[in-house]
Amino acid sequence: MKLKTTREHRILYVKTALRWLLYYVVIFACFIIMCSGTWLKPVLLVPVALCIAVKNNLYASAVTGAICGFLIDISCGKLFGYNAVILTICCIIISLLFEFYLRYKFVSFLFISAVISYIQCLLDYKFYYEIWNYENSERIFTQYTLKVWAYTVISSVFIYLLFKMINHFLMPKTHLTIEETLKSGEQR
Repeated sequence: MKLKTTREHRILYVKTALRWLLYYVVIFACFIIMCSGTWLKPVLLVPVALCIAVKNNLYASAVTGAICGFLIDISCGKLFGYNAVILTICCIIISLLFEFYLRYKFVSFLFISAVISYIQCLLDYKFYYEIWNYENSERIFTQYTLKVWAYTVISSVFIYLLFKMINHFLMPKTHLTIEETLKSGEQR
């Protein structure tokens, strides 16, 4: 570990700006994919928002969750703000969980992604189909909603790998403060 110099501060700002630019390029690409094709496709923006929430602070997680939620609403033709509220709350909870309790590991991310995706798909089914007592609405749940959930969980593996690569190269490394450096020197 070493102290940050002025040059390292500039490199940190450039890496952070590049990392956020890549985050939003991935968000835009996932939005384009979600807007094309049939209704039977993964909701890619859920694992993307969760990947960003796992490694970033609370405010960045909330803003990214809201943006991804609004884009899900636009691409799926849902009530504007419905998924934004759900995804913002989930991103805040995930950010706090990974900050205080969980580690950034594949198994924990996959489990969290599966749970959040299931909650999002279940609420979508409940509020848009079951609440209106459509005939054979349970078939929609088994034939469409569960398939979309499975596709979302499978796609979260690839999204995790993409974000792990972005974070590996562009996430700032931890540095020691002067006090920590002096304490570690005294312990030797």
